[in-house]
Amino acid sequence: MHNFTDKVAVITGAGSGIGQALTVGLAREGARLAISDIDEAALGKTVQLLPPGTSVRSYNLDVTSQAAVFAHAEAVRGEFGGAHLLINNAGSALLGSFEHQSLDEMQWLIDLDLWSVIYCTKAFLPIMLSQREGCIVNISSIAGLMGMPALSSYNIAKFAVRGMTESLWSELEGTGVRAVCVHPGGIRTNIDRASRRCATAGEMEARMDAVNKRTLRTSPEHCAADIISGIRRGKRRVVTGYRSSSVDWLARLLPDTYPTLFAKVFGF
Repeated sequence: MHNFTDKVAVITGAGSGIGQALTVGLAREGARLAISDIDEAALGKTVQLLPPGTSVRSYNLDVTSQAAVFAHAEAVRGEFGGAHLLINNAGSALLGSFEHQSLDEMQWLIDLDLWSVIYCTKAFLPIMLSQREGCIVNISSIAGLMGMPALSSYNIAKFAVRGMTESLWSELEGTGVRAVCVHPGGIRTNIDRASRRCATAGEMEARMDAVNKRTLRTSPEHCAADIISGIRRGKRRVVTGYRSSSVDWLARLLPDTYPTLFAKVFGF
């Protein structure tokens, strides 16, 4: 997809952060936008940032609801006539070790960060296949490249998003539809405020929280520009943001010993 003019871009979690920056960036590229968020007020603020004349429709959407997501896909098809770009961006994080998290806490995070991606992809893929044109962009994380302490459920979800996307690379070959996996590093969004801390969090969670706060340095706009450039260039993987390349190479070159180096590099 080298040209976004008049392409229909579906973006979840568009009310803030990377989703908002992608919405603005794609609007400037001439895309038609179907944007959603569970926070209607935040979504309204995103719309106010768009250039005059942008073709945009906002949807209040709970991406953890299968029925709501499939109804959303039908609404977009009916109002826009199709969908060319799906960006599965909605999500959050949960600070907590595997030992400390409750099953209910883990279920909340996995529903939001993994099942939402499954639902949205399942709902929009048939539209793209019928067009023989489309691109599915799944936002994973550097936590989908390397296991990190006190983020076990987040790791579970983000590794799974990566695995699903990489599976699609082969499955979609020759269909006109492709998949992209994005691994953001330290992006300066509201995820540290919007994410949750497990109820029984202790010293380990406090140390990881301090690491997270130190690494949230890259702007969402920079991240969005890298994603849009990656889509245009036909990349399958986009690694972007503070410390993202370091994590990528550590995981590849030292798969058995990276936990020790992670502690040194990130000051854990």
